Amino acid sequence: MKTTDHFKRTIQMYLEQRAAEDALFAKNYRNPAKNIDDCVTYILSYVQKSGCNGFTDGEIYGQAVHYYDENEIEVGKPIQCQVAVNHVVELTAEEKAEARQNAIRQYQEEEVRKLQNRNKPKTAKQTTQVQQSLFDF
Repeated sequence: MKTTDHFKRTIQMYLEQRAAEDALFAKNYRNPAKNIDDCVTYILSYVQKSGCNGFTDGEIYGQAVHYYDENEIEVGKPIQCQVAVNHVVELTAEEKAEARQNAIRQYQEEEVRKLQNRNKPKTAKQTTQVQQSLFDF
């Protein structure tokens, strides 16, 4: 299934937090017959059947919880789509440091390229000679 990893990660983080706070849900969440990929497929099938384009966080999270709460639930077929999530991703300190180093490296490469292009002699424009045709006379 091709879904946005961010969507899957957002759902999984919510479910893990809910399981940490709710002992009854934690039991359902740890059911070996259930997994996050089927949960996402179930949510996407629900969204597709509804015909709507936008949902609140609560509606989507509610469907995720419903998937884990129900023992007999029809997941549906995998759907290939892209999911937009309008949440801010919290980066770890390591990810922030890596992103910063990449940005610095990219900036330095751009500046070096500008300096190299500035010092290059400009090539003389080649003049093209037009050969006259017999029909031009």
